[in-house]
Amino acid sequence: MGWLALEAFDPAPVAVALTIGPDHRLVYTNLAFRAFVGDRRLGEPIGRAFGAAAKQDYGELFDRVLATGEPVSLVEAPVKPADADAGDAERYFSFTLSRFTHERPGVLVVAADVTEQVAAVRRADRATEEHRRSRRRFESMVWINAQVVWVTDTAGKVIESSGGWERITGQSRQEFLGDGWTQALHPDDREPTLRSWDRTRRAVRPWRHVYRVRTRDGEYRHFDVRAAPVVEDGTVVEWIGTCFDIELEWQARQRRELLDRAAAAAAERPALTEMFAALAEVLVPALADGCGVHLLPDLGDRPAGAPIVVQRVATAASSGMPRRPPGGEERFAAGSGFARALERRRPLQRTFPPGRPPADLLPSSTTEWLTQTGATSVVLMPVVVDGAVAAAVTAARRRGRGPMSRDDIALLRQVFEHTHDALSGAVRLHRTQQVALALQHGLLAEPPEHTELQIVARYMASPTAAEVGGDWHDSFVLPDGATVVAIGDVAGHDLAAAVEMSQLRNMLRVLTADRLAPPGEILRRLNNAMETVAPEATATCVLARVEQPAPGQWQFNYAVAGHPPPLLVTPAGDGRFLQEAANPLLGFPFDQTYRSSTEPLPPGSTLLLYTDGLVEHPGEHLDTGLNRLRDHACALAHQPVEDLCDGLLDDLPTTGTDDIAMIAVRTPDS
Repeated sequence: MGWLALEAFDPAPVAVALTIGPDHRLVYTNLAFRAFVGDRRLGEPIGRAFGAAAKQDYGELFDRVLATGEPVSLVEAPVKPADADAGDAERYFSFTLSRFTHERPGVLVVAADVTEQVAAVRRADRATEEHRRSRRRFESMVWINAQVVWVTDTAGKVIESSGGWERITGQSRQEFLGDGWTQALHPDDREPTLRSWDRTRRAVRPWRHVYRVRTRDGEYRHFDVRAAPVVEDGTVVEWIGTCFDIELEWQARQRRELLDRAAAAAAERPALTEMFAALAEVLVPALADGCGVHLLPDLGDRPAGAPIVVQRVATAASSGMPRRPPGGEERFAAGSGFARALERRRPLQRTFPPGRPPADLLPSSTTEWLTQTGATSVVLMPVVVDGAVAAAVTAARRRGRGPMSRDDIALLRQVFEHTHDALSGAVRLHRTQQVALALQHGLLAEPPEHTELQIVARYMASPTAAEVGGDWHDSFVLPDGATVVAIGDVAGHDLAAAVEMSQLRNMLRVLTADRLAPPGEILRRLNNAMETVAPEATATCVLARVEQPAPGQWQFNYAVAGHPPPLLVTPAGDGRFLQEAANPLLGFPFDQTYRSSTEPLPPGSTLLLYTDGLVEHPGEHLDTGLNRLRDHACALAHQPVEDLCDGLLDDLPTTGTDDIAMIAVRTPDS
């Protein structure tokens, strides 16, 4: 083949060179070769043309191809030209050496520069190695810091563990693998945990969850579990997870949350009974399965040896458990276990067989509940407010939960210490209310026993005000045989109002008994007397005489001074307000005659006198409340008069911010 034939390789995109003879003298290079390698002097052996290294590395291959005629291929062979600088990097070529005859036998070299491809592959290899190294570092850190490390397959089944789980739970390796680890979880946590784990795996995102684990000792502790997918080439190949015991942190957080809830519950309720009810709801089920609160009198005022009387004011129970209603009194002997526990002022815990609580220690209602529910432990804790035992709290647990720990009892005590200021204010308000209520009832006379008329009186103090109110009722029989019924309301809710109420009631009694005058005239004289006795007071009043003008006949002789009108209800359920004897409010000068009016009372009818707390509502017209009272009273007309009064107090909506007084008179049926 002639030289012109070799020149056909000049435009080829790959490097082409030709050597001839046993010393492999370079006789041809094309443009691509010279561009890759540089100009090389023709006629020189490859060792001189490319350097001794090339001769040493590839000379044997040239000899073999020339001698045998068998082609040889080299992939990614490094080549550094002889005249290259020391800092120049090697280049990489893929060679094909084949025998070629041009005048004499020689070796045809066809080469492609693959330096960039080699560099790219090496960069990828380095990145892969760095990723593997980072993963190994991450795994090492996880295994060092975590209490439990586990690995799952792509389906989320555990295939590897650090052994920590086995040490904590007592499970063997075989019991732990797959989904066996879930058997060590609290029964209530198994299904939620598996659902959360399944959602996380499907979404291929990091997992964080908290569940309770049964330890080797049989107790449950909270663990924080975290997991992350290991992804290679866009595919999840496994999951790596860790478990940390966070019981102490969890308990601290729960304590903070419990105390915050208790403080909020106490702050939102000014009344003592409502406050204790809210605190009982906070304690259940966080600390107990059932809770009761019994209010105590001031033990410091109790005579030595006197029994202790407690009042149940609040109860709470876990879902699905029976619940005792609040209300009711219980009595304990001075030497009872209950009394001794209160004297010590320290929490007392008792454990017992299911449903067999100790006697002489707990209120009977609590003992009945513990027996009924199969409880196995109870804590009795005195609640000390302002240095005095104000209440006794019982907190019980059933079998399966175990008795309260020392930390649990300390937290129970801390709940009431944390709310002491709110309890202090509520206790003072409650005790003031009790004193005020006793004073109020002392000022209210019981209706007289009458051979024919039925007279019933009711009084209900405002649950939100500690002061003595100005509402009152009265009833007595005059020498002429008429029965006086009266009701009134002195403006104000304080001690001054109570004093003025007492004065007006007594003056009204004296004026009514002194002169057998019409009710309107007596109210006029009372109004005149108020200018001297109680010049700053204002009041409303209904004064009436229930008279018998003839055997079997009854009439209502009455006068109203600024008060809601009397309500007359017939046995048939018809009702109407008596408004014919309306007069001005007491406490203002009024020179005119006060009006009186007389109304016949049918047999079996009911006459109802009441104060405005029964009918008034803010933002509501008074007629709406009056109509509501009339309709409800008519619906109860067939009930005994006691039940009628109680039904009105129980069923009618009231604001709770005002006292209510009520007096009812029922005539004989015939």
